[in-house]
Amino acid sequence: MQDHPEHSPEQLPRPSCDAAVQPVCAGETSGPQSCGCDVSRAIPARRPHGSPWLVIIFGTLSACGPMATDMYLPALPGIARDLGTSDGAVQLTLSVFLIGLALGQFLWGTLSDAWGRRLPMLLGSAAFVFASVVCACTSSITILIGARFLMGFGGSAGVVVSRAVVRDMFDEHESARFYSLMMIIGGLAPIVAPVLGAALLAWLHWRAIFWVVAAFAAFCFVGVLWGVPETLARTDRLEIRFRMVAGRYAGLFRRTDYIGYALAAGFCHALLFAYISSSPFLFIQLYGVTPQQFSVVFMSNAVGLYATGQFNRVLLRRLSPRQILMRAVVLNLVIAAILLALLVADRAPFPVFVALLFALVGSLGWIFPNVIAVAMKPVGDQAGSASALLGVLQFTFGAASASLVGALADGTAIPAVGVITGSSLSSLLILLIFRHLTRR
Repeated sequence: MQDHPEHSPEQLPRPSCDAAVQPVCAGETSGPQSCGCDVSRAIPARRPHGSPWLVIIFGTLSACGPMATDMYLPALPGIARDLGTSDGAVQLTLSVFLIGLALGQFLWGTLSDAWGRRLPMLLGSAAFVFASVVCACTSSITILIGARFLMGFGGSAGVVVSRAVVRDMFDEHESARFYSLMMIIGGLAPIVAPVLGAALLAWLHWRAIFWVVAAFAAFCFVGVLWGVPETLARTDRLEIRFRMVAGRYAGLFRRTDYIGYALAAGFCHALLFAYISSSPFLFIQLYGVTPQQFSVVFMSNAVGLYATGQFNRVLLRRLSPRQILMRAVVLNLVIAAILLALLVADRAPFPVFVALLFALVGSLGWIFPNVIAVAMKPVGDQAGSASALLGVLQFTFGAASASLVGALADGTAIPAVGVITGSSLSSLLILLIFRHLTRR
């Protein structure tokens, strides 16, 4: 096993822009004074830890959530029959997974600021593997529900800590490019997972799905063990005391250069969850498409989100993450408003509805990597806690929007698109308000 030594102040590289610290300098102007490197966090760039390998590992970690949910959805009725329980009890396994995914981010984010980045990721990945094996072996719905919660709780470590590692290693511009690269791997999961789950279910027992998820998580564990360096020096680590931790999160809420972007990211996730939760009704019941046709439309929107996320890397050659973010949020709101107006006027035939929804979801590929990069830039040694708070806001806003869509349902697409439009408008207003406050 390759060793990843901690970096004491004496071991850290001197402030320069040479090849030894390229991941930190990220293409800044030459010279020690103009480099802009965060020398306290610089890491020697060894080949096994290069950004392509980190992209694969972190992209795979971000794909754990979709793989653990989308793959087993077709198996829910079979699980209910095999375990002799109700459909509602089996559906609870999805809810507790999302709860674990949200709650776990507070713990892992705090621990990553106190223990370093690698150990929380290893512990979370190990918990995910263990929980997946339990899901594959259990014959009790109670144990399955508990194991699914543990899966979400453990899986959240990779999501929250990977963002902190990227913040440690790269500046704002390079972070946005790195997050876009991560979408190459993570963005494929919502596309591949439903198809893979259905294929496994056609040939094998539903338990095979959890064995595949366990193997997927085991790859993540090995990838972190062998390929992720420690990026937080011991001298930069924070103590774990309740009052200090609570004060740390309270301080993040007071930071206008962080919380505004975090809230904007939360509203953008609310938009996405409103779409996901309502899409089966919108397409199958309202427009009368078959489940097979629905899967094609749903997959095409995922492909659109994936494609725009990759095109974001091209835009970053000419524009800053903040410029792309503001323009993308405005574009997103314009598309949502047009779609809502057409629905209210009863002039949204299926081709127009699909095209506008494709553009709406696709524009998120220009929002997510940039809003995360800009939010994480100013947080420094609190990157783990800031990443945790960012993730909790995203899942909380997403769950609230999905519930609101269900509560407002009236047999038309207007409530869902109304929540989508409101979320997009809220995101833009938050960005404008907090940009003004930050400048002041």
